[in-house]
Amino acid sequence: MFAGAAALLALPGAALADTWIDNVEGISIDAEGRVDRFAGLVVDEQGRISELLDRGDRPTREIDYRVDGEGRVMVPGFIDAHMHVMGLGLGTLTLDLSETNTLEDALVRIATYAAANPERPWIIGRGWNQERWGLDRFPTAAELDAVVSDRPVWLERVDGHAGWANSLALTAGNVVAATPDPAGGRIERRAGGRAPAGVLVDGAMSLVADAVPPPLPEDRDLALYNAQAILLENGVTAVADMGTTIDDWMSFRRAGDAGWLRMRIMSYADSVPSMLTIGGPGPTQWLYDDRLRLNGVKLYLDGALGSRGALLKADYADARGNRGLALMNGTQLRNLISRAALDDFQVAIHAIGDAANAEALDAIEELSGDYGGDRRWRIEHAQVVDPADLPRFGRHDIVASMQPVHQTSDRTMAEARLGEERLAGAYAWRTMLQNGAHLAFGTDSPVEPVDPLAGLAAAISRTDAAGEPFGGWHPEQTVTREQALAAYTAGAAWAGFADGRFGRLVPGERADFVLLSADPLNGSPEQLRQIRVLETWIAGQRVYDSEIASPLVDRPVGR
Repeated sequence: MFAGAAALLALPGAALADTWIDNVEGISIDAEGRVDRFAGLVVDEQGRISELLDRGDRPTREIDYRVDGEGRVMVPGFIDAHMHVMGLGLGTLTLDLSETNTLEDALVRIATYAAANPERPWIIGRGWNQERWGLDRFPTAAELDAVVSDRPVWLERVDGHAGWANSLALTAGNVVAATPDPAGGRIERRAGGRAPAGVLVDGAMSLVADAVPPPLPEDRDLALYNAQAILLENGVTAVADMGTTIDDWMSFRRAGDAGWLRMRIMSYADSVPSMLTIGGPGPTQWLYDDRLRLNGVKLYLDGALGSRGALLKADYADARGNRGLALMNGTQLRNLISRAALDDFQVAIHAIGDAANAEALDAIEELSGDYGGDRRWRIEHAQVVDPADLPRFGRHDIVASMQPVHQTSDRTMAEARLGEERLAGAYAWRTMLQNGAHLAFGTDSPVEPVDPLAGLAAAISRTDAAGEPFGGWHPEQTVTREQALAAYTAGAAWAGFADGRFGRLVPGERADFVLLSADPLNGSPEQLRQIRVLETWIAGQRVYDSEIASPLVDRPVGR
């Protein structure tokens, strides 16, 4: 069954021969946002661009195939600079609560799912968000027990920084009143006592998560197939996979060995041990014609705002006495950075709160002198930054790897967590560029949907799909269309050491591009959100066509 499904990704396209793709409204853009428009391009036998052509130009050599672009808009393939490939894929095989709007809606969906899958030993899923539900608290184990009491239930929050368990899942993880909060984690307790309430935050999640039966290798392969299909459908040709496990890496390798890995993956290991196991003495070579490389490691400094785990310099405005969770201390961070940098692995530091971002900047400044060369230090999310720290992002070639859709999804929650006076450095895209930081955009999928065009619309307007708030939320932090497109293409490639290989439509780089229904550099934010991906091409071959159905594979995990 899976072989047939994977074959769906091998859509008809140009053969591996010189190909002239003509009659397009082409846009080439670099990391600085400079735009060059063209009417056609020539792809060589290796899938690289050999020529860009203006209207009326013809190739300078004999061409095997000519493809009529029918006047459609061509842009570089979108690059998601921060996402979780297997999280996206496994989410298609388990319970998805991301569209639930109330606790009651979620409970009905959980009960329905459990009844439809009586053979599953655990009910697992993700996507719940108590803020979206309008709930002023976390959900409880008792509420889950009321709908599923015959087997454990474990459901990750939308941001992946908290988990919701029923009583059987808490028992499986041996989470009881006497269980202490682990380092970098928090067990939510029932009011008036220490009995676990049902939600585990950040470092406490592993207490239950480690008891969940892991996906089988074939489940992982199906998950990767589904993730790839979703990404290609949305015009995403390359991603930075943040937190790659050994099992994830082997899934990528199996797909590459079997010839159905179409997209490009810049991988960041989930830990230093995983990094060393995969890379050994240093980052891997580019594999499968620039489709896979281990760049380095992702390090977590703090949690997320939604679960009050982001590390702050002052108390949460809506939870006095709480400043978040430090998932490691400064000494640990510096030791891990040093171990990675010693062998030229790239370091990507997860930092959401202003205290975490300051700690990451401190560590980079201290160690940059010891580890020179082209480091491209990455700070992932950089969501809430003390304005006094923003200029520091312009030093040492730091990459601010940010997600525009987080601003539109989180703005009311951020206001509640921090208060208006502490938001001057929140989601500060324009200031990052003005200070000289390298901006790379992504979605953090599956935390947010895979939709680069929605990200572009948010980046230029600071408004959501409903156009709220009017005039934009802190509109002084918008970026131009050109800057946003650069951050989703050339900037994201530079952030992952892929510049010169892909990310731009210029001679010498891979012919990764998307044909769109309209020009993303024109039109309103509302019109940007309506643009459709018509075709996706990688290395000069069509891998997605909107006129050909590419259904996802559905199969239970762990069977």
